[in-house]
Amino acid sequence: EVQPVESGGGLVQAGGSLRLSCAASGFRLADYTIGWFRQAPGKEREGVSLISVSDGGTYYADSVKGRFTISRDKAKRLVYLQMHNLKDGDTAFYYCGAAEGNSNPQAMKHMIEDVRGSMDYWGKGTMVTVSS
Repeated sequence: EVQPVESGGGLVQAGGSLRLSCAASGFRLADYTIGWFRQAPGKEREGVSLISVSDGGTYYADSVKGRFTISRDKAKRLVYLQMHNLKDGDTAFYYCGAAEGNSNPQAMKHMIEDVRGSMDYWGKGTMVTVSS
């Protein structure tokens, strides 16, 4: 069964850092585009960042550019989301999703903007709480 598995969430003070991990359970990471998405209470799920695992291409939502970095370790079958300078507005459930195939920047832009149809598989999420 294809299942992305998130970890690394927690409570952090504003201005702090946190690193999330997405593990590939039941699938070969290099065959997918992996995305991080988040959903705050009472709000729609929104795209945060994507990585085309095979070629390393990345894409970021404007709200996290310069603060978040997505990366992958193909040997460990992990995708990371390193988050710096966290703000109150970053508080949300963070979900990892997997879409079959590699993606170019235009395709990743579309995935960020059209969350509902973007991923083939979703993890259960990990909570990030930023306290001020």
